[in-house]
Amino acid sequence: MKIVVCLKQVPARDSVLRLNSAGTWIQEADLSFEVNEPDIYALEEGLRLKAKHGGEVVICCLGPARAQQAIKEALSKGADRALHLDDPAFQGLDASGVARVMAAALRNENPDLILTGLQSDDYGFAQTGVLIAELLGLPHSTIIMEIQVNGAALRVKRELEGGWFQWIDLPLPAVLTIQSGINKPRYATLKGIMAAKSKPLKKLTPADLGLSPQDLAPRQRITKVYVPPKAARTEFLQGSSKEIAARLVDKLKNEARVI
Repeated sequence: MKIVVCLKQVPARDSVLRLNSAGTWIQEADLSFEVNEPDIYALEEGLRLKAKHGGEVVICCLGPARAQQAIKEALSKGADRALHLDDPAFQGLDASGVARVMAAALRNENPDLILTGLQSDDYGFAQTGVLIAELLGLPHSTIIMEIQVNGAALRVKRELEGGWFQWIDLPLPAVLTIQSGINKPRYATLKGIMAAKSKPLKKLTPADLGLSPQDLAPRQRITKVYVPPKAARTEFLQGSSKEIAARLVDKLKNEARVI
């Protein structure tokens, strides 16, 4: 069973974020980076499926040279090899562009299963996995909390709103987006870290993938990123205790919406 896990490197959660001069994104120059948290769960699920059903786990990661840190972390945990999509033309891609690049890279891999995290910790669009599925013509399911492999088919458990779940059957090959909390991710061992140094890591560019500038042209654009405004206001309520209590309840319910 060939399992591809798509990883993304994102700014560390404890980073101090500052907007760039254009106000369209954050300044990344001095930030530290880490593997996107939902992708860590996707990797762990891929490794568990490999242990149970055999095969290999292939990492697919799009990003600059620093993204090799995320790739090596995945290899040290047990992934077998990696594809690194690294080229200046890949910088600043929207979700559609990222999906087109990854789909082109995976088309010749012919994977049985593609796993992505539900969404990224930076943009949070939750688009890449489903777009990859559409571009490759594969069935997909999202927000997955459990995977059962039955021969050439899958039975998966989706998380819905309000504590509800949904079971879905779909054929292989397929694409799944993994919800955080599906498992308990492992740590890399010293043996795994040493073994990762000799595992194959293939770098791919637009020329390798047969992609033109038109293929990478953005379909959407972020026009503004801003810090939510702080609205601090003090209001004194007057009247009898009964009147004040009634007005307070009304404000908490209809204005603050906390009750």
